[in-house]
Amino acid sequence: MTIFALLLTQSPFAGQAFQSCLRFAKAAVQAKHQVEHIFLYQDAVLAASAAIDLPSDEPNAAALLADFCQQQQIPLLFCSTAAEKRGVNLEAEQLGAGYQLAGLAEHAMRLSKCDKLVQF
Repeated sequence: MTIFALLLTQSPFAGQAFQSCLRFAKAAVQAKHQVEHIFLYQDAVLAASAAIDLPSDEPNAAALLADFCQQQQIPLLFCSTAAEKRGVNLEAEQLGAGYQLAGLAEHAMRLSKCDKLVQF
């Protein structure tokens, strides 16, 4: 069994990073590997905002990832400093369900438990 940490750096509104991360996490869990945590950094922290209002014809990959993490009890962490820089309101009621505030130091400490880091 391999223990993975996943790192997202791309905005949830640009590209396929969130969809790819979700597919990878599902495949890892299905193959009996462990996803220790998922960490959102740089523009990926925009996903933590509850203020996201996508048109109904667009899939919300950030919400799908959060739902999966809640079901599988995988910590979904986002960088507080990166979020603050990008205007994400850090009040608990302004955050999306399932997202947990963390720092880059916490991510680094958690990496010591992991075998591999995969970045999207």
